[in-house]
Amino acid sequence: MKVLVVNCGSSSLKYQLIETTTSAVLAKGLVERIGLGEAEYSFTHGERPKVKVGIQSKNHTEALREVLGKLVSEPYGVLSSLEEIEAIGHRVVHGGESFYHSALITDEVIKAIEANGELAPLHNPPNLQGILACREVLPNKKQVAVFDTAFHQSMPEYSSMYALPYEYYEKYKIRRYGFHGTSHRYVAMKTAEFLGKPLENLHLITCHLGNGSSITAIAGGKSRDTSMGFTPLEGVVMGTRSGSLDPAVLLYIMEKENLTPRHMSDLLNKKSGILGLSGISHDMREIHDAVEKGHSRAKLTLEVLVHSVRKYIGAYMVELGRVDAVVFTAGIGENDWVVREMCMARMENWGFVLDKEKNRTTRGTLAEISTFSSPSKILVVPTNEELMIALETQWVLEEKE
Repeated sequence: MKVLVVNCGSSSLKYQLIETTTSAVLAKGLVERIGLGEAEYSFTHGERPKVKVGIQSKNHTEALREVLGKLVSEPYGVLSSLEEIEAIGHRVVHGGESFYHSALITDEVIKAIEANGELAPLHNPPNLQGILACREVLPNKKQVAVFDTAFHQSMPEYSSMYALPYEYYEKYKIRRYGFHGTSHRYVAMKTAEFLGKPLENLHLITCHLGNGSSITAIAGGKSRDTSMGFTPLEGVVMGTRSGSLDPAVLLYIMEKENLTPRHMSDLLNKKSGILGLSGISHDMREIHDAVEKGHSRAKLTLEVLVHSVRKYIGAYMVELGRVDAVVFTAGIGENDWVVREMCMARMENWGFVLDKEKNRTTRGTLAEISTFSSPSKILVVPTNEELMIALETQWVLEEKE
């Protein structure tokens, strides 16, 4: 099945055209600066080199028309007709409590996505713009919404609830939702495939470490607990996000600095984490360079990051009872051997024995980095959220037939 995977931001439209039977990416691209003057459109179709052009796109609908035009026109086209697109899969960040699974998009689903926009005001509205644009431009194509939060709806209540007055859950649905669910599900499936074992028999800890990071405890293919919460701010230290901290710190800083809630949100989401602590960058490559030059705060930042990850791994070992594999994925998880080595240091007594040579030579490829005799496995599994969205789209449509 040829599935067009769409991921819309407030001023961007990212896409991939995927053939699900072979997992082949037939085309991919990104339109940026939508509605901000001349938009920037970069794409790679087939085996051709990457192309960058300027286009006029006042909104996501105009951007989508440009994208579809390039998919069928010479010299860039990879389709003879738009009829070859069999379905459209959309990344939607927040499904709230409305969606435990991906869903065929209907008027009722659109209303629910709108309602859950209060929980993800920066993400759901542009995700919905992409859905409506596809409805307008490709009205006869079936569309599926794949929710970042859906995978974590299997968490038991004791994992999902905050110890706040219960009325705030009843009034505002304040609870832990978790994110990166599409990634965690994909790497869990690939891990089971790699180990040659049924997913329902495995207990895994999946570590999605990138600019945004989350760690998930998975039992039998279902999320038991995850580090992100009501928003993607909770959990481990991230590129520009603080991760978990004492809530009183917020109140103290707001009072001392006379900050509004909006200012505090900006500080926690955009000025904290690796960037804020190091004072250098949110990019771990620059942090490592600084560590090599003796920069003390860069070294501290690396140590704080690793410490936050190790705490979740340890907690989830207890939560799961046994762990068959710890899995690293996403930008840092797949490529940063130093972080992986530090995260798995001194884990031998818990059954994890890292092969340092394999770890240091593994970068962005699926590989086992534990020793042959390690009782439990340590893996690197590259994530592929777009392929997971395409597969989810196919599965939803097959169930409806």
